[in-house]
Amino acid sequence: MNAKRITKLFVLDTNVLMHDPTSLFRFEEHDIFVPMMTLEELDNNKKGMSEVARNARQASRLLDDIVSADEHDIKRGIALTRPSRELASGRLFLQTEAINDAVPASLPTAKADNQIIAVALHLSEKFPKRPVILVTKDINMRIKARALGLDAQDYFNDKVLEDSDLLYTGARELPADFWDSHGKDMQSWKQDGRAFYRLQGPLCAELLINEFVWQEGSQPLHAWVREAGGKSAVLETLTDYTHHRNAVWGITAKNREQNFALNLLMNPEIDFVTLLGQAGTGKTLLTLAASLTQVLEAKRYAEIIITRVTIPVGEDIGFLPGTEEEKMTPWMGALEDNLDVLNHPADDAQGGDWGRAATMDLIRNRIKIKSLNFMRGRTFLNKFVIIDEAQNLTPKQMKTLITRAGPGTKVVCLGNIAQIDTPYLTEGSSGLTYVVDRFKGWPHSGHITLQRGERSRLADHAGEVL
Repeated sequence: MNAKRITKLFVLDTNVLMHDPTSLFRFEEHDIFVPMMTLEELDNNKKGMSEVARNARQASRLLDDIVSADEHDIKRGIALTRPSRELASGRLFLQTEAINDAVPASLPTAKADNQIIAVALHLSEKFPKRPVILVTKDINMRIKARALGLDAQDYFNDKVLEDSDLLYTGARELPADFWDSHGKDMQSWKQDGRAFYRLQGPLCAELLINEFVWQEGSQPLHAWVREAGGKSAVLETLTDYTHHRNAVWGITAKNREQNFALNLLMNPEIDFVTLLGQAGTGKTLLTLAASLTQVLEAKRYAEIIITRVTIPVGEDIGFLPGTEEEKMTPWMGALEDNLDVLNHPADDAQGGDWGRAATMDLIRNRIKIKSLNFMRGRTFLNKFVIIDEAQNLTPKQMKTLITRAGPGTKVVCLGNIAQIDTPYLTEGSSGLTYVVDRFKGWPHSGHITLQRGERSRLADHAGEVL
């Protein structure tokens, strides 16, 4: 052990390795200990095509690479500096002896979790001066470990944010004195019917490219940041999608955030859009309206591709009858509901039922519903790709999907991070949180969090009181 500085010893549970196989290299200068039961459980979970099975196999391969590179040092611990390419400087220890004496009488020994807890207890007795910490994503296991006097933690390394309230919202209200403090030496000009303002002031350093800024009052301003960084910033006024003359497929924005969202969805320079919001804020409706307009009217994209995680847990679309498209249809209720809204415009009388049916057929020909399971290796050219329920994707799945985009493709991710159904994913570690955080400030991406529900007074009241 290092005499100068006592490093921690982290005991890894199987679910940590299956959640993030590279967790072996994420503990910096500290040592990690992998119990025999963790290896056993990895072996039990390696079969199949699920994300969990893939991760189990990757974790096993990584362990094999580390161990086979330095077999002589298993008892003394294998240095992780070289295998991790200097990401970690601790050592990896594998359980090389049976540990029976440490299992408390109150714990059934047959259970894998309890055997891993027993290993951690044994290590804390063996190294009384050293912090021994059990790392697991299983809440009940952490409770059991703490009840037995062990230190237990969740695996935090993949968390983008500790608190989801800190997540970038994509919009900020300008302070009341904004023009006083930033209006000096302001330059303004017009281009393509838009007004541009170049400002200087203390807030310019905080602004991000494509962030929306607004101010209500006698002279309301709704704009977005087109250049930022340093002492100056350029603001550009928005297209007003709340006005009927700018209606998108018959839909107008009902509030400020929806207007911001439509500006992102309709701008050909923006390749990647993320929309967050509670149920009923209009994420799917706005995205579908924008995609239909750009596919059928502007001919900017060839077709619309919609995909979502099929939870129960996104493994396989199973034994539903029919083609891939037909199997996915039961998961696409939201799509059907929104298409009904979009195909019932206010001036309904013109085309009648026949006209509506013909339009619906035309729309359906341009919308392809795909399963996530068959996305690997594909490239989408000139497509408008919508990823629904994106909060249920892991960061790795999100990367797999977004890297499918070829030239001329726009990707839109929709989700509500308060409704995560995937095991071991939290608001802080969801793939949607991850991409919102990583893409902020990139000139060709934009994000907005929709605040207000626009379904009905019944839905709004239910959201408040229930």
